[in-house]
Amino acid sequence: MPHSSRAFATTASQGYCRRGLALAIILGAQLMLQMDFLIVMVALPQIQIDLGFSAATLSWVPNAFALALGGLLLLGGRLGDAYGRVRAFKTGIALFVLASLLGGLAQSPLMLIAARVLQGIGAAIAAPSVLALVTNIARNEAERNRGLALFITVSSVGASAGLVLGGALTQYLSWRWSLLINVPVGVWILMMVSRVVAETDRQPSGFDISGALAATAGSIALVFGFINAAEHGWTHPFTLPAFAAAVFLLAAFWLIEGKARAPLLNLDLLRNQTRVTALAVMAIIVGMHFSMLFLVVQFFQRVLGFGPLEAGLAYLPVTATVLVVTHFMPGLMTRFGAARLQFVGCLLVSASFVGFSFIGNDDHYIGAILGPMLIHSLGIAFVFTPGTVLTMDGVPAEHSGAVSGLLQMDQQIGGALGIAAVTSVFAAAAVPGNFASGLPTAFSVAAVFSFVAACTTLILILKRGVSK
Repeated sequence: MPHSSRAFATTASQGYCRRGLALAIILGAQLMLQMDFLIVMVALPQIQIDLGFSAATLSWVPNAFALALGGLLLLGGRLGDAYGRVRAFKTGIALFVLASLLGGLAQSPLMLIAARVLQGIGAAIAAPSVLALVTNIARNEAERNRGLALFITVSSVGASAGLVLGGALTQYLSWRWSLLINVPVGVWILMMVSRVVAETDRQPSGFDISGALAATAGSIALVFGFINAAEHGWTHPFTLPAFAAAVFLLAAFWLIEGKARAPLLNLDLLRNQTRVTALAVMAIIVGMHFSMLFLVVQFFQRVLGFGPLEAGLAYLPVTATVLVVTHFMPGLMTRFGAARLQFVGCLLVSASFVGFSFIGNDDHYIGAILGPMLIHSLGIAFVFTPGTVLTMDGVPAEHSGAVSGLLQMDQQIGGALGIAAVTSVFAAAAVPGNFASGLPTAFSVAAVFSFVAACTTLILILKRGVSK
């Protein structure tokens, strides 16, 4: 081979390796961020014992992260546009790593919750840049499609990976390592990303800080209202004022977005009834799904006597079912329509909670849990992909990023609110010292919420004749 040809081959090979390493780093960060919401789930019983959380306030461990992430995602995307995606990505990861260290060393509930809020802020700054960087790394459409496929796969397995990894770390080391594990991984990502990923062009624009603060504060006030009602009752001096503050702040967010020069959210995007319905249904179902994870993982450990690792592995059937069913979703949507599949999915989720509502102290995993869990996983597979399609359908290219961020925000805040609402019902119904006693009422309420989501979708189908 001539010298020039060998040099070209070597250069091409080095370029391919560089892009491969860059993609691995970015997707590794996505996996770390994706896992973080659920990695602490299997550690919740140990966290409650070590730090002295109450049954109601324990839900702030996952919710503090979800609310900060969901409330600031749109602002995080704007930061990436203005200052460069790599810079925003590194800033977010650095904050996330620092917060993980603080959380792993926490000595009180307040310190852990504060660390989880900081983790959510870091993730909100970094996460919107991940998909953009995956796209920028690719040289052509084929490479971009492979990168997007890997991105979707990593995002899909992140939840179960978090449960399993969190279970293993909690069981064999300590619950603290479910947070501390982010430190060496995040430091390695920070050291490598600037070496192999080129900075993107800046697109200076204004920042709707007031809108972001109003959305986040309003969501926090709403969750706090549910949790305070569960712990202290609806007549407590802080309960109703929290709900009033939530209404005020969320209304303020709507008004701010309507007048802002550079709004985080173009309100015209919410004038589409199909999109609004899909977002509402997704928020409800994600919330009920996360509430199931939150309560059942504790049932595994408190009642069935599972170790943290066993509890994480017990959820693998959910992920396996979702991955298999999702593979067939494009064909099913072409044949039956996304809205109809979403309707069926909501009914299945509701039916699964009816099954979960019969759980008692004398039940076993295979006999009482596995069946409803499989129905539940089939249902969420029928909701998530069609819901995403209905949300993104007809969105102009220049607004696709904003609607994508809105969808992620919808899921994160919906998940936090779902946990808070169902946990408040559970805490009110549970007999002290008997964890399973509160599950029938909590899961019955979750079944009702899921059925409401099904009815909402059915109304859309009947009213608009949605067929896609």
